[in-house]
Amino acid sequence: MLANDSFHIAVIPGDGIGIEVMRPALDVLRHIEATTPGLKFRFTEAPAGATHYKETGVALPESTVKLCDEADAILLGACGMPNIRYPDGTEIAPQVELRFIFDLYAGVRPARLIPGVPSPIVGAAERGIDLVVIRESTEGLFWSMGKGVVTHDEARETLVITRKTSERLFDFAFRLAARRKSRGGKNLVHCVDKANVFRAFAFFREIFYERAALHKSVRADHVYVDAVSVALVRRPWDFDVLVTENMFGDILSDLTAGLIGGMGMAPSADIGDKHAVFQPCHGTAPDIMGKGLANPTAMILSAGLMLDWLADKFDHKPAAEAGERIERAVDRAYAAGIKPCEFGGRDGTDAVAKAVMAGLEEK
Repeated sequence: MLANDSFHIAVIPGDGIGIEVMRPALDVLRHIEATTPGLKFRFTEAPAGATHYKETGVALPESTVKLCDEADAILLGACGMPNIRYPDGTEIAPQVELRFIFDLYAGVRPARLIPGVPSPIVGAAERGIDLVVIRESTEGLFWSMGKGVVTHDEARETLVITRKTSERLFDFAFRLAARRKSRGGKNLVHCVDKANVFRAFAFFREIFYERAALHKSVRADHVYVDAVSVALVRRPWDFDVLVTENMFGDILSDLTAGLIGGMGMAPSADIGDKHAVFQPCHGTAPDIMGKGLANPTAMILSAGLMLDWLADKFDHKPAAEAGERIERAVDRAYAAGIKPCEFGGRDGTDAVAKAVMAGLEEK
């Protein structure tokens, strides 16, 4: 673990553009290391993903799991390829396997509109968007992954919600909202559920308010998942932290990514009590891989999230400052006019990476 201010980072490049966006993220971290006294990294790369599965028959080797267990944090590129699947037809998803292996119950999906990035929401440029979706990442409908029962006439999957995991999830959400308050957050957590229809979600909401009573300095509210879907595309600036079940969070986090420019702008983290994985929300995009078009912003911001988590876990001020530097550098890059291909521009992977590096040089 952490020794002499050196963080050991497990690096899993993944598949497709995951490999392409990992390079600039590591370049940013190395620049941060070279310019931040008291902050050092030790990177160890390991294989996982669809390509590795095709070559070896194993998607997530035991050696990679062991490395992840020993590392201070895990930096993961996008994984999976639509044309490489398990015999049952499901896609290769080591990122999901890692959540179960290391009990990474809190899926953190920030959605912040960077100035200069287009949003489909009228008024977003003036009002701003800065919210976080927290999806429970080990239970819910995803608990049934690989356990579903399919017959000729029907298919069944099981949704599971437990008190232990829900309590940890809600405590995490309230603590995050409290931390965000110091950065301009609304100090507000919404429980997103479907408690009017399903007993499991009524149970989920009941636990939410039990934990809210232990975090009285943070405001607590609830909203149905269908209602919040409408509200997010009308007034996303009304929200701060949204905490929800796994499948609902999977869907809502893609929606909120769309509000801030798309998946290429959306970082993510899957966090447990001891381990954490940081990766972009986007997939492997085989249609553009190898063309130099992939936007590395989400991967770079995920590296920034990693530093923020390491700072909080180890009470490490240089890491906290470095995470903020990365966020400011990305903001400067877009303020200076960088325009990735998905926004109709001509700036590919290298151009975006260079703009962010230039932003790091500014004081």
